[in-house]
Amino acid sequence: MGEGGEASATRLVLQRAAGVAADIDAAFDRLLAVPEDGRDRLYQAMRHAAIGGGKRLRPLLVQAASDLFHISRDSALRVGLAVECIHVYSLIHDDLPAMDNDDMRRGKPTVHKAFDEATAVLAGDCLHDLAFQVLADEETHPDPFVRIELVKALAYASGPAGMAGGQMMDLEAERTRFDLPTVTRLQHMKTGALIAFCVDAAAIMARIPVDARTRLHGYARDIGLAFQIADDLLDVEGNPDLAGKALGKDAAAGKETFISLLGVDRAREQAHMLVDQAKTHLHGHGEEADLLRAIADYIVERDR
Repeated sequence: MGEGGEASATRLVLQRAAGVAADIDAAFDRLLAVPEDGRDRLYQAMRHAAIGGGKRLRPLLVQAASDLFHISRDSALRVGLAVECIHVYSLIHDDLPAMDNDDMRRGKPTVHKAFDEATAVLAGDCLHDLAFQVLADEETHPDPFVRIELVKALAYASGPAGMAGGQMMDLEAERTRFDLPTVTRLQHMKTGALIAFCVDAAAIMARIPVDARTRLHGYARDIGLAFQIADDLLDVEGNPDLAGKALGKDAAAGKETFISLLGVDRAREQAHMLVDQAKTHLHGHGEEADLLRAIADYIVERDR
């Protein structure tokens, strides 16, 4: 894509992302109203982590995929909220001293720093549970069979075969030398599984048969890997002030990444190839897929 096309894609993504972010923040504000009892500190910790900040890329992906099938904005927003609950819980737990031991996230103190470790664990646990509470509610979709499929798909994407399993492999990466296929599998699980759910969720809500989702799965797989390669590049070349967190930690921990295995130039080429490949999976769609195409381009052009 040329320079003008990249700028146009970025504008489209940032414009739609701003609207989605405002909607997600408003939804969290309602969902996490602070009670006047002994749970107030827990709710404040959840609000600290969930409201304000972050790209909201995952809820945006749900909206973009929902555009393909004319899913209602309210249903797409609720599914996006559930995904963001899972994403935020994972960040809270990843930041703990027992995991990545980070002090800053999204430009502010991590939850265990702003509150304490016990509260951070409980805040993450509760956000995890709230994700499935949101999906199971009939406000998300009128069909109970669709709702249970959404619950099952998100549980799979966030569990031992998905994000949590990938995080375990990431911890092992500090003690074991991983080759490129293993790092790729790790990232498919840790990052890609939740991104894949965002796209698949729209097809579930539209009642698209599994065997008719192959192209969507290909798109999600490619942008998931491109996203992680771009993250690895930002970890090496990025600005900590823009990122809102410490950078360079993977190299300091001795972890193998796409950058350490491929080098900066080859990794960047691979990311762009994956984006081009992802967009070929959308050839059967018209302008209703424009946001998905723009997100693919934005993933490798973003600065944080």
